[in-house]
Amino acid sequence: MERLLFIYNQYSGKGRIKDSLSDVIDTFVKENYEVTVYATQAQGDATRKVIEDGADFDRIVCSGGDGTLDEVITGVMKMGKRVPVGYLPAGSTNDFGNSLGIDKVIDDAAQIAAKGNLFPCDVGKFGDDFFVYVAAFGIFTETSYSTSQKLKNTLGYAAYFLEGIKQLNNVPKYHVKIDTGKEVIEDDFIFGMVTNSMSVGGMTEIVKGEVGLSDGLFEGCFVQSPKNMIELNETLAFLSGLKKKESPHVYNFQSSSFKIECDDEMPWTLDGEFGGNHGNIEIECCHEAIDILVE
Repeated sequence: MERLLFIYNQYSGKGRIKDSLSDVIDTFVKENYEVTVYATQAQGDATRKVIEDGADFDRIVCSGGDGTLDEVITGVMKMGKRVPVGYLPAGSTNDFGNSLGIDKVIDDAAQIAAKGNLFPCDVGKFGDDFFVYVAAFGIFTETSYSTSQKLKNTLGYAAYFLEGIKQLNNVPKYHVKIDTGKEVIEDDFIFGMVTNSMSVGGMTEIVKGEVGLSDGLFEGCFVQSPKNMIELNETLAFLSGLKKKESPHVYNFQSSSFKIECDDEMPWTLDGEFGGNHGNIEIECCHEAIDILVE
């Protein structure tokens, strides 16, 4: 009998997992798994649990938002053993779960986690840390970790916009140099992200071009600091999908690595959680580094 570690965040998405917990465990047991259940107690707890105990299991399944998945995959990357990961999306946005095509119905997602196919997926390395689908700085990036869980549960996507709109009166800009090994870009930016997802913050139009979750490439999007309100409005329209054509104020390109240098330290978010303040940082794509269960 194989061993399965099930880690869940009881507060994600209005606590949906609580009503399905018994059925989820039953699904795993019926697939002949010996199940160990762990409820996270604080931010970073899932990473700690996986690093300490994950190597003793044949499969690790987590339920929560993208932040919970980020913690589990970070733990798998750091523990040094390749253990398949299952995901039961139960958060407010579930960007990466949507990109993977994992069912939002928890009972159906549990079936996928128990007996789905292994999909070798790219993972981002951010200095000494890791991320699943997005590393970002600048405007709106603080909203995901400054917005209360209660507001996220109540309003969903709208909560991020309500929190983010507060920043429009005082938009910070950063002088940044980006080196991909093939080209170097230097400019003043109000926003930048490196992503491996078909949506960010529930918005699909913000990610431009073809996205392959296991192609060894990440998508870069960097937004120039606008000179006036007209340029700011044009940029926001482009990022939100209202304006389909390319914007002269936005850099979009793909690369397997990004060396980013800034004159000042700036706050980053990794998969919706605070990723620290960094002046210089190297971001790399770890090609097909994790096995995720998909339908």
